[in-house]
Amino acid sequence: MTTPTEQTYRQRILRMQLFIQEHLDEELPLDRLARLAHFSPYHFHRIFRGLVGEGVNEYVRRLRLEAAAVALKTTDWSVLDIALRAGYNAHEAFTRAFRQMFGVTPSQFRAGQHPLYTQKENETMPVETTAREVRIESVPSRRVAFLRHLGPYTEAGPVFDRVCAWAGRRGLFGRDTLVLGICHDDPEVTAPDKIRCDCCVTVDDRFSGEGEIGIQTLEGGECAVLTQYGPYTQLSEAYRWLFGAWLPTSGREPRNAPPFEVYYGDPKETPPEKLRTDIHVPLELC
Repeated sequence: MTTPTEQTYRQRILRMQLFIQEHLDEELPLDRLARLAHFSPYHFHRIFRGLVGEGVNEYVRRLRLEAAAVALKTTDWSVLDIALRAGYNAHEAFTRAFRQMFGVTPSQFRAGQHPLYTQKENETMPVETTAREVRIESVPSRRVAFLRHLGPYTEAGPVFDRVCAWAGRRGLFGRDTLVLGICHDDPEVTAPDKIRCDCCVTVDDRFSGEGEIGIQTLEGGECAVLTQYGPYTQLSEAYRWLFGAWLPTSGREPRNAPPFEVYYGDPKETPPEKLRTDIHVPLELC
């Protein structure tokens, strides 16, 4: 059982993880992060490593390289431009770091060679969608209560159960309440045990973080939305089609924000083939 002190530490480190993922294109020196987390610089790194499982610098480096890998898959930016965005001033240094992490060079990765830990869970049957129709929607910003799941997306169910049980006990479910998943990582890029999924329920301004429950704002704006009917195990194939077939021919660019999913239907009561998931990919303005 976690103590109040441990819960406080975890909340502060989680806030830092959210800050890091939103500011990856900035300088993130250790003393700045420690100050924002209200920890001494002498102890912040040890606390972060103890709770997250890797050091701050390793964590930032990994997220930047994973973002670079996604850019190689989804954009036509040059390798040098992607290297600069990842914080590398030289093509050679970026190539060395990328090969060390993924086992292939950036050019090989872009050509379709897979990293060392390509996910078997993505090898699913073809997905059923609404005639493969993608619609562009302007979505509002949403305030969400969430728990973070680390691990394959297909194993996030128990964490969704916990956050929904928390919301249910507080009478937070209403007609307009949504259950969402914020999908920070590409399973073909990120190691299985480090995949991040924020399991969310929308809340209003009256509610703040509580215990292990965090609060964040999901930024609004234009999104490409693809509706899928079927079991959640087929979502990875829907993402492959959306990013591999639709996006390159759409004339649109993905925004620097994670995709998110809105779920309709209780998976405990709804037949898997009737589950509806709306996949949202944030887009840059035209």
